[in-house]
Amino acid sequence: MPLDTEILIIGAGMSGLGLAVQLVRKYGTRNFELYEKTDAIGGTWKANSYPGCGFIRMKVPSHLYSYSFALNPNWSQKYSMQPEIQAYFDSVADQYAITPHVSFSSVVQTAEWDTATGTWLVTIQNQKTKDTIRRRCKVLVSAVGALSVPKKCDTPGRETFKGKMFHTAQWDHSFNYKDKEVVVLGNGCSATQFVPVISGGSGKVKKVTQFSRHAHWLSERQNPEYSPAFQWMLRWIPGAMRAVRAKHYSDMESDFAGFKLDSGKRIREGLAQDNIDYLKRTAPKKYHEALVPKTEVGCNRKVLDADYLACLNRDNVELVYDDPVEAIVEHGVRTKSGREVYADAIVLAIGFATHQVLFPMEIRGENGISLNDHWDQTSEGAAQAYYGTCISGFPNFFVMMGPNTTTGWLSVIFTSECQINFTLRMIDPILKSLHPRSSFLSLLGISAPSRQPDTVVVKREAEQADNEWIQQKVASLVFSTGCTSWYSDEKTGKNIMMYPDWQWRYWLRSIFIPKNDFEYKTSPEARMITENEAVDKVGRVSPTSIVVAGVLAAVVGGMLVVDRGAVKKADFGQWVSNAVGLVKGY
Repeated sequence: MPLDTEILIIGAGMSGLGLAVQLVRKYGTRNFELYEKTDAIGGTWKANSYPGCGFIRMKVPSHLYSYSFALNPNWSQKYSMQPEIQAYFDSVADQYAITPHVSFSSVVQTAEWDTATGTWLVTIQNQKTKDTIRRRCKVLVSAVGALSVPKKCDTPGRETFKGKMFHTAQWDHSFNYKDKEVVVLGNGCSATQFVPVISGGSGKVKKVTQFSRHAHWLSERQNPEYSPAFQWMLRWIPGAMRAVRAKHYSDMESDFAGFKLDSGKRIREGLAQDNIDYLKRTAPKKYHEALVPKTEVGCNRKVLDADYLACLNRDNVELVYDDPVEAIVEHGVRTKSGREVYADAIVLAIGFATHQVLFPMEIRGENGISLNDHWDQTSEGAAQAYYGTCISGFPNFFVMMGPNTTTGWLSVIFTSECQINFTLRMIDPILKSLHPRSSFLSLLGISAPSRQPDTVVVKREAEQADNEWIQQKVASLVFSTGCTSWYSDEKTGKNIMMYPDWQWRYWLRSIFIPKNDFEYKTSPEARMITENEAVDKVGRVSPTSIVVAGVLAAVVGGMLVVDRGAVKKADFGQWVSNAVGLVKGY
């Protein structure tokens, strides 16, 4: 069955782009396609363009939140903002000419594994034209990320609201918030970034009323700008950028010690006190109790303060933490106490559907089983994957930023690059099977070209053992202290998001892969092709083989004559003449 493309990548964000670039760099291949649901490369950084969006929500310095193969000396500050991050990803895509391989405004609806051909058949819909196409590929990679599907608002009455209502990941830039009244539902990372922006400056809102359910640990932010001299040093002094990156890595990786339940307790207590002291110095006293989390540091996502605490001192900002919204009404919201708050717009800062892994795509593996059915059978419905990347029963399928791959202390790009390298090592035999190399005997027409196995799948027992180890390790970390967060599966309570170990060990796992955990096979179609090629060779000698055999016979014959010491000048000349004549005659 002919392939439409060798590798199909779902998503052109940070992971999808990185994989495409490494295919070009390491294999020199451009036989891949990317399908992106938005209209540009960048993934979450393209989608999240709300005011103030930047690295402050990640607590990752710019020099570490970048690819190891595309270092950037031109970062303007330690924690860059969304426009600069988006420009970086665009520049990488341009450098390696990835954009021509991307189909934008395209959503993968279904993907079905065809055992007979060892291929995936993928159905894709163009969001603008609604046209549907089907593409057959050898390797399927999901690079949609964990923060790609915004949570839906489930507050009663939402359909009655007459004003603007939008999620932070779908910011409506047509809405001019100057002198308007805005209601914010939620107080996650995004809210701490855009509330200070829209409540200050010449274009500020008339009033912003924020409804908060849970407090987050907010750390003081220092975001120095980089001078031209520093940027010059990084650009021209060999190893300088690597050194800066290594320093950032070391500082952030060391934070993992504080996540350990017992040995990290003193570290967490110190961090908590520092955060509380900063909060009390910065925020209004009336909000102190509401702003101090009831959970331990690290149990939820850490946030660097982007002037959020300070903006609570403004007259046009109100934080409501003890009177939750009960319903959305025609011109605003109604709280539990019966208070109605007017709103020109309602901004939803309620997070993402992190528990609906790969939703809404329908992925079906061996024997037509769906991902959800597989997880129902193996893990009580909780998403899991070997190394967060491979799923038993789903050959040639790899998931970037899959279950248990995120951390609360390091860059997701580091994790993604580990997964990319892991994936390339796993599919190396498959890529070779698509382009079999001819052996010496095959050149003579004596045998068919050697063929590598063309499918790989993780064994179920290996997948199970890996995930049992993950849950056991997670139980010894701060995530298991009883806090409610998007890290845990709502039904089982299993942590399906966090990787419970040092990231340098995760990196080592991408290099030293236990091959016994995987099963490589040759698909029926590939096996048939190989057998047909072998049969076709029997009894057939190609003209090329005649020439090669003749030359070899002449050479060997000449060597035998010389070896016996009986060669004469005329005999040697005749031997050469015969060999040349044989080639000319052909």
